[in-house]
Amino acid sequence: MFRRNNIAARIFERQIRTPAPGTSVHCSRQFYENLVPSYTIYDVECPDHSFRKFTDDGQYLISFSKNNHDLIVYRPTWLSYSCKEEDCNNHDVPAKRFDSFFTELYCVTLASCNEVICKDFFLYVESNRFGLFATSTAQVHDAPATGGAIQGVPSIEKITFHLLRLEDGALLDEKVFSNDYVNLPHNMGVFLYDDLLAIVSLRYQTIHVLQIRDSGNLVDVRAIGAFCREDDELFLNSNIQGLENPDRSRTHQLNGDLVENGLQFNSDNSFLGGIKQRLLSFIFQGIWNEEMDQTQRVQCLKKKFYFHFQDYVDLIIWKVQFLDRYNLLIKFGSVDGGVGRNAEQHTSFFAVYNMETTEIVAFYQNSADDLYHLFEKFCDHFYVTSRNSLHMRFISSHSNSIHALEQLRCIKEKASSCSQFMKKMLASLPFSCQSLSPSPYFDQSLFRFDEKLISATERHRQSTDHPIKFISRRQPHTLKFKIKPGPEAGSIDGRAKKISSFLFHPFLPLALSIQQTFFLQSSVINIHFRR
Repeated sequence: MFRRNNIAARIFERQIRTPAPGTSVHCSRQFYENLVPSYTIYDVECPDHSFRKFTDDGQYLISFSKNNHDLIVYRPTWLSYSCKEEDCNNHDVPAKRFDSFFTELYCVTLASCNEVICKDFFLYVESNRFGLFATSTAQVHDAPATGGAIQGVPSIEKITFHLLRLEDGALLDEKVFSNDYVNLPHNMGVFLYDDLLAIVSLRYQTIHVLQIRDSGNLVDVRAIGAFCREDDELFLNSNIQGLENPDRSRTHQLNGDLVENGLQFNSDNSFLGGIKQRLLSFIFQGIWNEEMDQTQRVQCLKKKFYFHFQDYVDLIIWKVQFLDRYNLLIKFGSVDGGVGRNAEQHTSFFAVYNMETTEIVAFYQNSADDLYHLFEKFCDHFYVTSRNSLHMRFISSHSNSIHALEQLRCIKEKASSCSQFMKKMLASLPFSCQSLSPSPYFDQSLFRFDEKLISATERHRQSTDHPIKFISRRQPHTLKFKIKPGPEAGSIDGRAKKISSFLFHPFLPLALSIQQTFFLQSSVINIHFRR
C-alpha cells in the first residue's frame, strides 16, 4: 500500500482501508505526525497572569492574577489573517498578541483580603464543565495539636474549595475547612473520580468523601478516619454513657472486659481511630495466618507485629486516590514524610480500603515486589480517568506502550539496588489527580523526546536555551518539530537559573511555553502552533 506519510496519502488510505478492530482511534492519532505545532511566536504580548492549564476537553484556559486573588478564564481560538502576496508562507505572522489566540471570557474574584488562590490546584469536572478551585490563608507551622490534631502537622486557619461553572463563572457551592491542613499543590491532597471527591485532612487524619451533584452542590457522603461507618460515633457514645453509669461495680466490670479484649478506655477517649483499627487488624490477621503451628505463630507475631506495633500506630495518612467508586488506595507513613518534600526517603505503606465494607483489602510496603509488578503491568489502572473523558484514556504508560516499558526496564537495569528502584517507582503512588497532559504530542508511540526537559507530567522543569526536539518514532531520524522556551536569541545572562512550564492543548496543535527566571517577576511566553 502507500508508504508515503504526507497528510494527503493518509486521508486517501483512510478512505480505502478499514483499520483493525479496536485500533481506529490509534490510527486517527497518527495524523498528528503531520499536524504539529512547528511555528513559534516568541515573547508574546500577554497579560501578566499565572497560566495554569487547559481543561481536559480543550474548551478553556485557566489562569490567575499575579496577586492570586482573581480567576481569569480564556477560550482558545485560532489565529486568522490574510496575505495578498504570492509567497505567504515565507512571511512572518503579523500577530504577536495573546488575544489573537485566546478570548477572555470573564474574571472572577475568589480570594478575600487575607486569602490567596492556590495557583497549583485545579480540578475539572468534564461532564458538567465545573471547575474546582481552592483558596487559603497563611500556613502556621508551629500550631499546637488540639482537638485530636496530629503533632507536627501545620495548620491553616481557613481553606475554601470553590465550585464554579466555567461556562459563565457562576459560583455554585463552597466547602470550608477551618484550622486544618490539606496538601493543595499539584492536587496532592484531593482526588476526583467522576462525581466523587476525596479530600485528605492531614491534620485530623480524615478522608472526606463528597459528591458533586449535577445541580452544582457539594454533598458530604462520608468521613473516613476516626469512624468508618455512619453509626460508629453513635455506638461509641452510647457505650461511654454506659461507662458513666453511677453503678460502680458495673463500671468496673465493663472496664475489665475492655482490658481483656485489648482496648483500654479512659476519659480522654484515646481509642485508636477506626481506619487505624482496621489496618492493625488486617496486619495481625495476615501474620496470624502465615503459621499453622501455635508456637511458631506466637513467635511470628512477636517479631513481625508486636515489635513494630508502635510504628504501625504512629503511621498517618499521606495521600489517597480512588481505584473505583468503592475502593481507595491509601498511602501511610511518618509525620515527617507527610508534610516534608523528601517523602521518598521515608518508609511508607500502601493499603487498599473498601468504603462499603469498611475493610482493608490489601497492605504493602513501599518496596514490595508484588505491588511493583502490579504497577508495572497494570499502571493504567492507577491512572483512574473519568468515564466521560475522551482524551485522558490515551496517555502513554509502561503498561500500554512498549517504548515506555523499554525505557523503564533500562532504568531498572542501571539501578544499583532493585529495592531502591522499586521504592523510587512506587513513590509516585497514589497518582495526583489530573496531573498529566492528554496531548497526542506526548504519545510515545508517535514521538520521542527528552523527558528530562519535557513530559506529560505538569511540572516546572529546568530550562535550557536549546530547543526541545520531537523525533518521529516511525522514522527515527526525522525531526517533526521543536519547542524552544524563552527568547528567540537565547538568554542574555547564561548563569541565571531558569525554569519552564509547558501547556499543551489536549487535541489541537497548540502549546504555550512559559519561562521564568528566579528573582525576576516577568515571564517569557511563547506560542507554538501549526501555521
